[in-house]
Amino acid sequence: MPTPEFVLALRRHIGTAPLWLSGVTAVVVRPAAGEPREVLLVQRADTGAWTPVTGIIDPGEQPAAAGAREVLEEAGVVAQATRLARVGVTDEVVYGNGDRSQYLDLTFRFAWVSGEPHPADGENTQARWFPLEALPEMSEHMRSRVSAALTERGEAGFAR
Repeated sequence: MPTPEFVLALRRHIGTAPLWLSGVTAVVVRPAAGEPREVLLVQRADTGAWTPVTGIIDPGEQPAAAGAREVLEEAGVVAQATRLARVGVTDEVVYGNGDRSQYLDLTFRFAWVSGEPHPADGENTQARWFPLEALPEMSEHMRSRVSAALTERGEAGFAR
């Protein structure tokens, strides 16, 4: 589901004015037999960029549950949140149609439970595991989210 219905309803009222939304980034890791961990990444259909799974939190939805839902919807993988890794705010995003949004991003580390990744909902052209030492090129914003989720500390970090 590319744009949640509640966002479309809001857009009917506010047009392209800036919209503040809550978002989630799900950094899914799984152990690889005899090798370092792997990270699930998707290649976005709109920009071609490799990213962890991201999405909008629905009204009233628990953030960790939103992350698990997005991972299943976008990549066909079942994953369980293990910790909140980072809290940050994105720069304003301007979409091709002129809509403007800014997101409170909650980045979670997730553990793989089952499923092999595939582009499950049309938002992505690829979904696959990458070894930690062979991650594809990503924006600095996305790389910092992955890095925060991979650290072994227990508390969440805060973007500065």
